[in-house]
Amino acid sequence: MAHIAIPLPLGNGKQEVEIEVTINGERQQLHYRVELFYWADCDVPTIDRAECIRQMLSGYDQDWTLYYIGSPTDTFVPITFVKKGEWAIQRQLMQVA
Repeated sequence: MAHIAIPLPLGNGKQEVEIEVTINGERQQLHYRVELFYWADCDVPTIDRAECIRQMLSGYDQDWTLYYIGSPTDTFVPITFVKKGEWAIQRQLMQVA
């Protein structure tokens, strides 16, 4: 599957991203959520950042699934989610190609 990178300005908290694309005449609408997770909000020591991310995501909204973990900074890590139903459709399209 091909990828297109679209820069988004960083905001505080959640950013709801809705993208409508037409590929070979077929229109699709995709919903993403980009959220900044701050290391200071972690209940476990920040030395183990993978465990910190796991803990922060453990109670996340079940309608969304993890899509991409961005480059962390000293303060936060940006994480992108995709709507679960749409992720299933994207995976089917990748297997057909």
